[in-house]
Amino acid sequence: MSLLTEGQRTKLIANFRANQQGLETLDPCPVVKIITPDANATWLLTEFDPCTELFFGLCDLGFGFPELGYVALADLETCRGALGLPVERDRWFKVTKPLSAYANEAARTGRIIA
Repeated sequence: MSLLTEGQRTKLIANFRANQQGLETLDPCPVVKIITPDANATWLLTEFDPCTELFFGLCDLGFGFPELGYVALADLETCRGALGLPVERDRWFKVTKPLSAYANEAARTGRIIA
């Protein structure tokens, strides 16, 4: 399974470009949820810069300190969990709120609930 669908990649890049233009305050909904099937890491991603290949979103490495930040595509592609399984896209993820709401909830609970 590909890490992103073409539609998700297009939306992530569109969000990045809208943010770079700075025409409005953005609080986009996550476009994709990436998980480690054999660990507790989760990424809710909202933007992708195709030049630097960096994603922006809510990142939780499973240590109880989720935070907004950047992650490189190369890091996600090479990331492995405890059993050596690669990260994968959560095909059943249903977005229900903007990224800020997920971030606020994660700050209260110490983990991403999505």
